[in-house]
Amino acid sequence: MEHVTRIVIIGGGPGGYEAALVAAQLGAEVTVVDCDGLGGASVLTDCVPSKTLIATAEVMTTFDSSYEELGIIVADDTPPLEQAARVVGVDLGKVNRRVKRLALAQSHDITASVTRAGGRVMRGRARVEPQQSLDGSRRVIVRAADGSEQSLVADAVLLATGAHPREIPDAKPDGERILNWTQVYDLDELPQELIVVGSGVTGAEFAGAYQALGSKVTLVSSRDRVLPGEDPDAAAVLEDVFRRRGMNVMSRSRAQAAKRVGDRVEVTLSDGRVISGTHCLMAVGSIPNTADIGLEEAGVKLAESGHILTDKVSRTSAPGIYAAGDCTGVLALASVAAMQGRIAMYHFLGDAVTPLNLKTVSANVFTDPEIATVGYSQADVDGGKIDARVVKLPLLRNPRAKMQGIRDGFVKIFCRPGTGIVVGGVVVAPRASELIHPISLAVDNNLTVEQIANAFTVYPSLSGSIAEVARQLHTRKTQEES
Repeated sequence: MEHVTRIVIIGGGPGGYEAALVAAQLGAEVTVVDCDGLGGASVLTDCVPSKTLIATAEVMTTFDSSYEELGIIVADDTPPLEQAARVVGVDLGKVNRRVKRLALAQSHDITASVTRAGGRVMRGRARVEPQQSLDGSRRVIVRAADGSEQSLVADAVLLATGAHPREIPDAKPDGERILNWTQVYDLDELPQELIVVGSGVTGAEFAGAYQALGSKVTLVSSRDRVLPGEDPDAAAVLEDVFRRRGMNVMSRSRAQAAKRVGDRVEVTLSDGRVISGTHCLMAVGSIPNTADIGLEEAGVKLAESGHILTDKVSRTSAPGIYAAGDCTGVLALASVAAMQGRIAMYHFLGDAVTPLNLKTVSANVFTDPEIATVGYSQADVDGGKIDARVVKLPLLRNPRAKMQGIRDGFVKIFCRPGTGIVVGGVVVAPRASELIHPISLAVDNNLTVEQIANAFTVYPSLSGSIAEVARQLHTRKTQEES
């Protein structure tokens, strides 16, 4: 009788469920063990919920910032004394109920997909047994919520356990006034004065969203600028927009503690200053979920940070054990987790596999405007990692942007000096997440600026700026050659 390969996947986020679909399609017997429901943080507490909240904020920003310029008249029956009231308001309880409903629906859809493909889903917490059997298989012990345990035999194990919000010891979230990003969806009323601690992607996204929804926001950044890991030109545009819209951006300010004082929160900074608000959101990074699941005993090497060390085909240091997603610390993106999970299954099951190439990853910061990036960055060029020519074109010159009242943003493309091959790009614009795709295709397929410039674009369109930047890069190349 032919042996069926048994795969156990620990964690049902994008790394886990995408791997399950691939493994099942390739004929393996797949079990996904998860304690919260399939979709992981991405679907249940992070990506899907935050982008749903941001969708509401986006509509409000668009309306607030451009209805007068576009000639829209709003009938306002507010009494004269309150004439300064906002024309558009938000019911946060209703928004958050929609957020949770969508997240749950997405989780159910994913579970149905995995089951339909032939995978089995188990609810519980898993632990890897230290010893391999003589045939190379391992045992995974699954503990259910009621304390009962079940033993699974696996020819290969994929660790896709994700990460959880990091906490500052003196600023523990209480779920009411001091919150981490998984707890904000329990709020029924809009925070009047929100202090956001942390100016990375998560902090910037929530700060911008709540500012648009009507909160008075203070963003506490320990660095010189918001989004220290992003393109500096893009971060500068966003910080300018934040300040212009009335956000209090405090740079070079490190939060040391946060405590409840009645129905307010006081945040103490490391220089002794104290700032006060009605709520505080802690967005100070995440910690991988790699403790107490038997990894080190099984021979899985971890970094000092607790992340699982993997190679380009998702293998860990232990035979037959792979890892994918936020627990590896490679790039905290759902798309990268999914790719790592798929690669792991292709590799173990003997299918054709392309090692992970981070230089083709596109990513997006869902602020307003959005910041989308792909390939090599400005930091890579400035640091001498790659020799590239750069052209940046403000959206202000784009006819469609003028029509839509878009003032902020730009398109920037990096290409190789000799060949004109596109190696990276940055788009700062509304829906930059959609506009980055042509540049992603160029990076992935080694297209040249000439090829991008020669492809038709719709007139008028924001994508016209991508072709215009490519034309400018191509013109400079031909000028240099002559």
